[in-house]
Amino acid sequence: MTSQQQTEQTGHGTGFAADAAEFVTFVIEGQLFGIPVLGVQDVLAAHKITRIALAPSEIAGSLNLRGRIVTAFDVRRRLGLQPRDCYEDSMSIVVEHSGELYSLLVDSVGEVLALSADDYEKNPPTLAAGIREYSSGIYRLDQRLLVVLDVDRLLDYEPALVA
Repeated sequence: MTSQQQTEQTGHGTGFAADAAEFVTFVIEGQLFGIPVLGVQDVLAAHKITRIALAPSEIAGSLNLRGRIVTAFDVRRRLGLQPRDCYEDSMSIVVEHSGELYSLLVDSVGEVLALSADDYEKNPPTLAAGIREYSSGIYRLDQRLLVVLDVDRLLDYEPALVA
């Protein structure tokens, strides 16, 4: 097989199938989640987070990322899961939403997975309501369920402000 044929078969020479979607994976309370890799700006180890007075409960505070102020977002709270007592050992996945950077606080960051679009499924009815609200679908892996989060919906405060 020629190099060009391999590129055509795998999609731009990446080694992943052309119909594959790539996700940065992370864990919260033992559940595996993923967000599209193209939306990820950075992955950070624990950072000092400064609390913001009168911020919504999902906002853990802010952090300084190379001179830029980034809003630290507690994904646990948004999903209706048990909040953490402190964020000292939380990892962060930095994403952009509406022109602003957000640090999604997670328990741990995993690997980048390339998954076939054919294996993508709608949310099952048994998925917890708080998670289902922000999930765009799932992948059934060998040993685990990967919940794909919709970052725009997760960080969208407009519906909350209108209500």
